[in-house]
Amino acid sequence: MRNLRILIVGLLLAIPGLVVAGLDEIPGDATWYLHIDLEQMRSEGAGKDIYALMTDEVFEDIRDDTGVDLTKELESITGLSMDGQGPIFVLEGDVSQTSKDRLMAIIAAEGNLDPKKSSGKTYYRFTDMGHEADDDEEDGGDDSIEIQFEALQNESWISIALDKKVLVTATEEQMKAMLKKDGKISGGRGQNGTLLVLTADKPLLQAGIDSVALGKESDGDSGWESNILRNTEQVAFLVAAAADKLAIEAKFVTAEPEMADSLASVARGLISLVSFSDEMDAATIALIKGTKIEVEGRNLSFSLAIDPDLLVTTFSDE
Repeated sequence: MRNLRILIVGLLLAIPGLVVAGLDEIPGDATWYLHIDLEQMRSEGAGKDIYALMTDEVFEDIRDDTGVDLTKELESITGLSMDGQGPIFVLEGDVSQTSKDRLMAIIAAEGNLDPKKSSGKTYYRFTDMGHEADDDEEDGGDDSIEIQFEALQNESWISIALDKKVLVTATEEQMKAMLKKDGKISGGRGQNGTLLVLTADKPLLQAGIDSVALGKESDGDSGWESNILRNTEQVAFLVAAAADKLAIEAKFVTAEPEMADSLASVARGLISLVSFSDEMDAATIALIKGTKIEVEGRNLSFSLAIDPDLLVTTFSDE
């Protein structure tokens, strides 16, 4: 399960983006959501480059460690969390019996093979007692968005009983609720409203967070070190296929309209400074200068179209 956690965190931090089919059904009290449409990536020219990068950087390690080949069997990965409840993941695809057997072997090694049942479907308790968080993980340390993945470190629950779905939850109550709904993510509008969602004709990757809820500390103050995140209520990202380019969009909902104007001014200033840099090639400078910045009330949006080769090269060099 540690491998699954590393996979999701890595993708979220490395490539800001994702889209869920039926995101209108994400519960209103969700504090974050993410989705990777692997099937769309495999079928779109621009998406294939990201897919190849993910295969090289992440999926091969998962296959080596678990024997489960995500590149062949999964169609999508969806995750979300409601405030204070820990994460839920739904892995969809035509998971083979061989992969299911390997998952059962992992459960036998690090979990509890005693089966439990809810709504007539079997699920198991999975433990990860061999992992101890280091000081940086425990203290947070910076503004990396780890979004409650620590909830899976000591215990989680897994079910492979549903057709073409693998469920992973942080609590047994979540697992029972998901099995009752046959693994469907749904929910009404919560007290915090609904998370911001960016859409496109061919979405590949998308994510959204409630930065107020995720940054809230026990004393009620914001735990974000970044002034941007401290003054932002919601953030959403989208990467989509658009002809032979990747369309990337980010949207911030700030606490005050003046903050949106200030951030836009800072971004335009940075772009202007970068334009005179001798350390960047002409293609990268042209890309940055092509970034579109828009402000409407408290909403600040950034968008650009990028050659997938440039994106892959950037991450491959790190």
